[in-house]
Amino acid sequence: KDSEDERKGKTKMAALKAIASKKFRSSLKRRGKRRPDARSQSLSIEDIRDAEEETSVEAFRAALAVENLLPADHDDYYTLLRFLKARKFDLEKAKQMWADMLQWRRENGVDTIEEDFHFKELEEVRKYYPQGHHGVDKEGRPVYIERIGKVEPNKLMQVTTLERYLKYHVLEFERTIKKKFPACSAAAKRHIDSTTTILDVAGVSLKNFSKPARDLIINIQKIDGDNYPETLHRMFIINAGPGFKLVWNTIRGFLDPKTATKISVLGNKFRSKLLEVIDASQLPDFLGGTCTCSGDGGCLRSDKGPWKDPAILKV
Repeated sequence: KDSEDERKGKTKMAALKAIASKKFRSSLKRRGKRRPDARSQSLSIEDIRDAEEETSVEAFRAALAVENLLPADHDDYYTLLRFLKARKFDLEKAKQMWADMLQWRRENGVDTIEEDFHFKELEEVRKYYPQGHHGVDKEGRPVYIERIGKVEPNKLMQVTTLERYLKYHVLEFERTIKKKFPACSAAAKRHIDSTTTILDVAGVSLKNFSKPARDLIINIQKIDGDNYPETLHRMFIINAGPGFKLVWNTIRGFLDPKTATKISVLGNKFRSKLLEVIDASQLPDFLGGTCTCSGDGGCLRSDKGPWKDPAILKV
């Protein structure tokens, strides 16, 4: 086996070759160049890439390939870029994060989770943890909503287990990556790989922050941060009262500092802020919008979005 120094030397050499190759191409002298998305020329999806970022991605790709860390189904420009951004473009740190992600996927059977895992208790879980995707923001990103103030952690853990709920969370994230982001990209005609999230914390106080609740938050934060980095575009925490502010001081300690900068904590006068970024037709009425999804069991059960549009799915 190669020594650690030899391994790092090979990685660095591969990265330098990739950078040199990219610099040789005159097209990379232009920043913000537009490319047709490889998925479908007919869609005319706008694909604007920064030249320096693209060079970094090529170096990262080469470094991963040298160590056999680039499975074909993960060889995606924007996925690689997200991991680089998560580690501030430090190649070695991004490579370690990537390797850890692949190991986590193998250990947890993530690549086959849609076929292997059935969350039969979903309807019961929804009673005690109201959540779901609903519509898109004005730039085409999926909107994800959780009504945290209505979560009952103790009852939730009576109808499922922490392990099963976390598997369900991973299952839904995989569906978002593989189905919802591509559908949103097709609808918006631009690349989409992040969400706008709304957390309604009406009524939340320290008494809601029980051990089951803490365990859930800590585990979800770790799964998302380690394996699905840079997929949060922005988050609105609404209906934040004095009780929540005590909880927030604790929760903030679990968060990556970069993630924390994407979060806006609002009181009960949140409607105008939400409508700045989300059209009223895409926002449930209980959040100040005009949508009720009355024929679909309510907004949080409807899973409304481009991913359910037959015209988009045909593409």
